[in-house]
Order: sequence, then C-alpha cells, then structure tokens
Amino acid sequence: MRCRFNRSRRRLYWSLLAVAPMMSGEGQAQESQELPAVVVSATTTERKLRDAPATVTVVTRDQLSRRPVQDLSDALRGTPGITIGGIGLNRRGISIRGMPSEHTLILVDGKRVNTAGSAIAHADYDLNWIPVEAIERIEVVRGPMSSLYGSEALGGVINVITRRATDAWHGGFSGTGGLQQRRGGDTYQFGGYAGGPLVPGRLALSLYGEASGRQLAPDPTEPRRSELEKRDSAAGKAVLTWTPDQAQRIDLSYGYGVDRRLYKLLSEGPAPSFYKTTDDVERQQFSLTHQGDWGWGSSTLRAYRSTLYRESRRSQGTPSGPHRLTDDIVDGHLTFGAFGFNRITLGGEWREERLKDSTVNRRGRAQATHQALFLQDEITLGADWSLVIGNRLDHHDAFGWQNSPRAYLVHHWNDALTFRVGVGRGFKAPTLKQLSPEYRAVAAAGRFTIVGNPDLRPEINTSYEFGADYQAASWSLRATVFQNDLKNLIQTACVRFCGIRGREIRTYENVEKARIRGVEIAGGVALPWQLRLDANYTFLDTKNRTTGQELPERPRHSGNVTLGWTPREGTTVQLRGDYVGRQIVYPTATGGRRLPGYTLWSIDLSHRLTDTVTMRAGVQNIANERLAEKSSLFTYAEPGRLYWVGLNYRF
Repeated sequence: MRCRFNRSRRRLYWSLLAVAPMMSGEGQAQESQELPAVVVSATTTERKLRDAPATVTVVTRDQLSRRPVQDLSDALRGTPGITIGGIGLNRRGISIRGMPSEHTLILVDGKRVNTAGSAIAHADYDLNWIPVEAIERIEVVRGPMSSLYGSEALGGVINVITRRATDAWHGGFSGTGGLQQRRGGDTYQFGGYAGGPLVPGRLALSLYGEASGRQLAPDPTEPRRSELEKRDSAAGKAVLTWTPDQAQRIDLSYGYGVDRRLYKLLSEGPAPSFYKTTDDVERQQFSLTHQGDWGWGSSTLRAYRSTLYRESRRSQGTPSGPHRLTDDIVDGHLTFGAFGFNRITLGGEWREERLKDSTVNRRGRAQATHQALFLQDEITLGADWSLVIGNRLDHHDAFGWQNSPRAYLVHHWNDALTFRVGVGRGFKAPTLKQLSPEYRAVAAAGRFTIVGNPDLRPEINTSYEFGADYQAASWSLRATVFQNDLKNLIQTACVRFCGIRGREIRTYENVEKARIRGVEIAGGVALPWQLRLDANYTFLDTKNRTTGQELPERPRHSGNVTLGWTPREGTTVQLRGDYVGRQIVYPTATGGRRLPGYTLWSIDLSHRLTDTVTMRAGVQNIANERLAEKSSLFTYAEPGRLYWVGLNYRF
C-alpha cells in the first residue's frame, strides 16, 4: 500500500510541476483585492453582503495572503464566533458559536466535502484540500442552515469560493517556509493557480495545486511522544469550463490529493509502551455542474462523487481501518421571480453515503440514502425591508422525514444602520458508526473502547438571533445576540469500568436538552498615521439542562484584535492577537476541571517589491506559548514560536 501512495504522490507532484511553467512568464499588474459585493451561501442566490439574511463574515484572498495559512483552521482564525479547538491527537477542529466541530458544514463552491470526522476518530482531513492560491474568498455563515444544506449544517456553513477563469490568463505562485524555535515543527508550503481561455468566449481552464508540510515536533518533556504530528500533503484540481452561449455555463472538474501523517504516542492499559502511527489519506472528487441564466430565472444542477480512503499503520498493535468513504450526490435548484416582489427558489438533493470499515459491523460496510426537497421565498417588503422564509424536508433511512424551517428579517434603518432578526431549526442525524449496534473500536491510544448505540435520536437545534450592523465612513460596529436550544445533543459517556484506563467502555448518548447562548461584537476603525484597528469578542454561556453542568471545551470568553499599519502603498504591517478564555473539561465522570485561558500574538509584514512580486515575513506565537505547560488536559497543541518568510508572484 505504501507504494500506491508514493506513486500517487509522485503523480500529483509532476502535475504541479506541469502547471508551474504557466506561472513563470511575464505578467500583468496584480489583480485588485476588494471585498466582494455579493455573497451566495446564505440563500444560494447572490445577495449584497449588507442584505444577507444571516450573520455572514467574508475572509478575502487579500487577507489570506498577508499571513501563513496551511489549512482552513489557520484561514479562519480571528473570525468572529469561530473557535479553533481540539478534536484529539493534538489536531484542531472548527466550532461555530460553541457548536461541535462536526456541526460545521464545509463546502467548496457549494459542494460538500465528505466529512471524515463522521467515520474516523480525530480526523481533520477536511481542512487542507484547497490551495490558498485558488481561494477567492471564504464565506462563513453562523447559525443553522439546515433549511438549505441539510443535516451537517446544524451550527453553520463555511463555503470556500475558488477563483474562476476569466477572458485573460491570470494566476500566481507562492512559497512559504517557517522555522520553529523549539526542536521540530518547521513548515513549508508551495502553491499555484492559473486560469484563462483555451478558446476565447467558449472554453476556459483553471488549474491549481499545492504541496505543504510540517516536521514532527516532539514533546519537550518526553521526546518519544509527539506534541505536533508530522504531515506532508499535496492537492491539485483542474476545472474545464464550457460556455456554449451567454445563458449557460458547464464546469467539469477533477480534484485529487494525498496526505500523510506520522505521530508518536504512549499506549494506555496495564503495560503502556511507545509506538509510532502513520496515516495515509487519499481524496478524489469528480464533478459536473450546469448553470443557466434564462432571463426569467436561473438554474443550477450538479452531480459529483467524493471519495476518501485512509489506511493506518502502527509500529506495534493493531491499527484501525482501513476506511473508505464515498458520497454520490445530485443536487440542484431553480430560482425565479413572482408577483414582482418575490424571488422563489425550489431545490432538491439526493445523496448516497457509503462507508467501508471493519469496525462498523460484521459485514464491514454500511450505507445511508438521504433525499431532500427545499423551498425558499425571498420577499421584498419595501425599499428597506426584506424577509426570507424557507423550509427543507429531509428523508433519512432510519428517521424518516425531518423538517427544517427558517425565517429571517432584514431592515435598513438608514444607509448606515441595518437590523437583522431570525429564527431557524436544523437537525443532524447520527453517523453510521454511532447508530450501528455492532460498532466497537479502541480509542484514545487504548484508553477506552467506544461502542455504537442504535437508540440514538437526531440532534435538533432551534436558533434565535438579533443583530445590528453600523457602517460609517471610517468605522464600523456589529453586535449580535444569539441562542441555540439543542435537543438530543450527542456526546460520549462512560457506561462500564469508568476511570480504569484500558478497560473503560464508552458509548454515544443523547443529552436531552442543552443551551448555548452568547453575544458577538465586532468592529473596526481607521486611525491616524495610516493605522487601522479591527477587533471582535464572543461571549458564550452554555448549559446541559439535564445535569445543570456547563458544556465542555467551550471558552466563555474569546476575542481577536488586529492592528494594521500601511506606511506606504504596497507595504503593510499587522500585529494580531488571539485570546481563548477559560473552559471546562471533564476528565473523569466525577467532576470537571477548568483549563486556563491563553493569548497568542503574531506579527506579519508584507511588502510589494514590484507590480507582480510581494515578499512576506513574520513571527507566529511571539511569546512561545505552550498549552501543555498550562495544563496537561488540553486536547490540542499550538505550534511554538515560528519565524516564517514567503514570496508571492501574481500575473
């Protein structure tokens, strides 16, 4: 199997090298990097950002280019309402407003990324498949979007919008390297994008790819154990676009990627020992999309297959897997106007989810079919009022039909002040493994065994929010209060031999009722001397209404601040601070412990050398914070002080 992955890696690297010559010739002036006038993730139709019927944050390509970004968690750090937390094995996941990371639906150009975390423990393989050079913007929608996207959008949606080919060839290449002050943890990243016409006005091609990695960083207190795993990944994609006429666009795409992880652990049980584990991951996606703009309305129809294969090896003991996840999806929607003040969207989705894994049941395979219909009406109530109402009906093999309604009202008080209020309901079905009565697997390096529970019920979230947004000439301020009322939240619980390492048995159970409420505040102001200050703060108040306890691993306070300085055109310096407040964990069934808060400071420098070449440099985690020194109960690690330098070329 190792030969297979080596061949796959060589094939992808040669593909990347083939793209590079397109990026090395004489170029044009650097493309402008402006905040997009429209977003699409909140309604599937184009809406101005200030009109969006949801709390939406847009991360632009220009913002991403100013700092090192190895994966989606790096790209979204500092975004209001986003928490980058642990999912085990010192890996990180993305939580929106305190909801579990598996409640965050990740899309690429509106298409689902098959969720590895639903089948593979501690999987963060969904976060690093899109090269930074290919990203046009990232739209983050906070709050349940199940009325449009279905089960996994219970907490929110992250939609990565990639660059599209235009009437002229454009592209770029970037390279970044980092040296960590502590032993190990050094990073590298090389990526590129090129897009343009093959037949002007008819046929266009987009190509992008990236290779990135990080060295293994040993635990300073025990070098035989990893603090940060070693990882090497490469991904690429080609998109062929045919426009037979002015009304139609057809995209045919193929994406491929490989990812190798290596980490060292100490096994649990009566005879603990150190061992090494390697994960090889391979991902592919085929996609065919038709878009039409017919004058009376628009349509989108997509068919795509996403596959993920993961094989694990261990220097001692029995590895988990192998795993193969396959999603076959056909979806589409039709949008048209009605009565002069309505814009109606009708849509549907068919998705077949298949899993091959020896632990899921005796057959070693399971599958589920999802079918859905949705209806949305965008109603213009006047020059300053708009209302969006919608509903989605999902059919699940185990739970029948599920209903996900949503209503959202937007009012522009004047040109600067906008009010938003909305309510939505979403659901998430348990995964194939969670529902399987035959599922049984050793987890957490042998510390406990996890088993399935066929009596689980779907998780339900009813969310309410009210917000105000003020945009002045030189400053802005946004505030949103929200509440998530959850039913049947799925968590693991000990059922036998609790606290006995190596013998403990856990299963999945529903928390009958839970509540997550909070406040988000974000703003920015232009200061004298070419300075600009941007900051945001999130407060969370969580409660398990069954036990009265606080929900674990959700910081009560978190915030981010960026002070930027532009002394001259083409030169920027920014100081970034990220604060994660205290949070509770429950290491045993008898009580919780409070993890301390921490702050990470970083500085980034970007200087344009020519119209096409920009040099970047900086320091991450200036104070060299190490979470393990604060508490051994942190489930993830932050990289130590990292000195980095990079170069961007645009044409």
